[in-house]
Amino acid sequence: MTSPGEPEARVDSDVGVPARRVAPDRYDLEGAPDVPAEAREDLLALKSGAVFVCARPDGDIRPARASGEGLYSQDTRHLSELRLTVGGSRPVLLSSVMESGHHAVINATNPVLRSGVGGPVPQETLNVRRTLLIGDRLFYRVRVRNFHPDPVATVVEVWLAADFADVFEVRGVERRTTGRVLAPTRDRDRLRFSYVSGDGQRRETLVELEPLPARVRVDDERAHVAWDVQLQAGEAVSLLITVAPARDGRRRAGSTLERTAARLDAAHVDWVGGCARISTDNELFDRLIDASVRDLHALMMPVGGEKLPAAGIPWYVAPFGRDSLLSACEALMINPEVARGTLRVLAGLQAETDEAWRDAEPGKILHELRTGELARTGHIPHTPYYGTADATALFLMVAGGYYRWTLDLDTVAQLRPAFDAALAWIDDWGDRDGDGFVEYERRAPAGLHNHGWKDSGDAVVHADGTLAEGPIALVEVQGYVYEAKLRIADVYEALGDAPRAAQLRTEAGALRAAFNEAFWNPEEEFFALALDGRKTQVRSVTSNPAHCLYCGIVDDDKAALVAERLMAPDMFSGWGIRTLSSSSPAYNPMSYHNGSIWPHDNSIAAAGLKRYGFDTATIRIAAGLFDVAAGARNFRLPELFCGFHRDGSRAIVAYPVACIPQAWAAAAPFMLVQALLGISAYAPGNRLTVDRPRLPDWLGSVEIRDIRVGRSKVSLAFRQAGPGSTGFSLLEQEGDVRVTMST
Repeated sequence: MTSPGEPEARVDSDVGVPARRVAPDRYDLEGAPDVPAEAREDLLALKSGAVFVCARPDGDIRPARASGEGLYSQDTRHLSELRLTVGGSRPVLLSSVMESGHHAVINATNPVLRSGVGGPVPQETLNVRRTLLIGDRLFYRVRVRNFHPDPVATVVEVWLAADFADVFEVRGVERRTTGRVLAPTRDRDRLRFSYVSGDGQRRETLVELEPLPARVRVDDERAHVAWDVQLQAGEAVSLLITVAPARDGRRRAGSTLERTAARLDAAHVDWVGGCARISTDNELFDRLIDASVRDLHALMMPVGGEKLPAAGIPWYVAPFGRDSLLSACEALMINPEVARGTLRVLAGLQAETDEAWRDAEPGKILHELRTGELARTGHIPHTPYYGTADATALFLMVAGGYYRWTLDLDTVAQLRPAFDAALAWIDDWGDRDGDGFVEYERRAPAGLHNHGWKDSGDAVVHADGTLAEGPIALVEVQGYVYEAKLRIADVYEALGDAPRAAQLRTEAGALRAAFNEAFWNPEEEFFALALDGRKTQVRSVTSNPAHCLYCGIVDDDKAALVAERLMAPDMFSGWGIRTLSSSSPAYNPMSYHNGSIWPHDNSIAAAGLKRYGFDTATIRIAAGLFDVAAGARNFRLPELFCGFHRDGSRAIVAYPVACIPQAWAAAAPFMLVQALLGISAYAPGNRLTVDRPRLPDWLGSVEIRDIRVGRSKVSLAFRQAGPGSTGFSLLEQEGDVRVTMST
């Protein structure tokens, strides 16, 4: 390895501009953004491709620090304000409904208004219906209908602004570039907002208005438009605002709202048709599954000719290593194509050189790729940034899992060079001191301090509350490496390299033995969170070892102790397993990683507990998360929520700036269902296995149709057969896959 000093600046092939090295004063890029008083957890989030919008439930976009509201494309906020009034007042919200991941309908009415003809207009006279549709642009249609027996004259007004903030700036990073926001201009039915960035690129937001407004006023920062509306009894008027992001004067040819809606609806039908379909006798659980299918589709984003799940809206609409891979892993039973696209995208972005500025090392899988101004001008190292200790092992783990479900030898053969490089990174670069464990230590001055999934600066903490110092070997990362080597060994064997496969299995066995020796804390009867730079155990009790159950690296004689500790009251809140024990001095139920609860973390824990035979614990976790979803808006599981004890309340304490939707939270119910039913696949052996299926008492029956195993499909039905007993039957079968039951 080379010295951790910074290499010379070079032109980065991913963004085509010099990756300038800027000395960071203090960038807070770790964990969640600051939590301001204005933050709103219940934003409408709509996405299609790489374009997304976050609006308030009433459809407004109002400037608020770190709230995430706006219309975004390529990590740039192209619309920072869109406010609507009718008769000089904000409409009164009646309902706000997500029709799909790209379409929302909002109904509102009027407060008491002064009409231009006759007397006052009573409240609840006008219906103000807003339709938001997101494609490669935002369609914002406003229909006002008069339900008064007399004519009504009023005015519909809209304020618009575009600040072109980088998404990191929206999160709270101070703007450090020399870009200029230009004053908006008007050209008949079009408004133009423009920005020249520090690297000379021009961003524009083009707003088309139909019909032409009666009045338009622009100043240095925003535009104000007004339509005079006169409505007879029962009459309606429809206004359309179309907002299109553009780069360097280029934008796609226009399309109507109706054609865009038809195209997006057809794409969603195709997506659903490509997924295994889960249905149950519990309508609320079905709504959770439907929301998860919808949100995972919405979060898929194009990168080159492939797609992978963006991590979440609004902060993480970008290619991620860990997040995209874990989401793909959770969704393998539902749609293995998510894994295929993710693997191909990440292989194409795999590091080839040693570059400290980006924490890049040959063979490493990226953490995050950004294309906004702060990345392009070198203020942050995300071009891409590689500060992740686990994504490389997860890449191999998902590849092996993908092959086990699909028998897609062509894809894994094409990815063989990426597998070779990833394995070399694990053994040479990842194992920084030659002790057999993968460690990390930040080299990028503007990078993350911590490189596990809990990447906040305070996430790796000793039992006495002091922060651990690196290099740090995280407990779950060793589990990922173990499972990665076992799973990818099957791929190497299928590719004709039996000696390499045997070597990988031997290495995995040696790692398991060393892991159970080095990470086990006999005093706590639990695994340590990590080994620090002095090889001292970081003995905080956390959820991380649950990932090791999922990966199968835990010795059988320790598994029951781990399961018992995970489900103890200081860890299991009643809603889910906390990230950190409530007995820790560092515990804070409102923190990002030190006491909060994450649905994806819990789905992995549930699957790991099931793997070792702790079915009751799996059911308790599934029940807690189901209750969370049943009380959530649109039945979406949030990225995370606060870790307060469940004290009889029917509602969680929300984390105010959680991403909703978020990919690995959206995919968590799929892994939960798979764990409850004990489903696994081994396409090389043409086999699907059902191991100890057990439904909770709130699910009497579950059907899963069109599960793909290799070139076959199978549909299964599960029904409660008595207390603690679940039976299953084969409904349909295409191909010659064998369905077996493990005892």
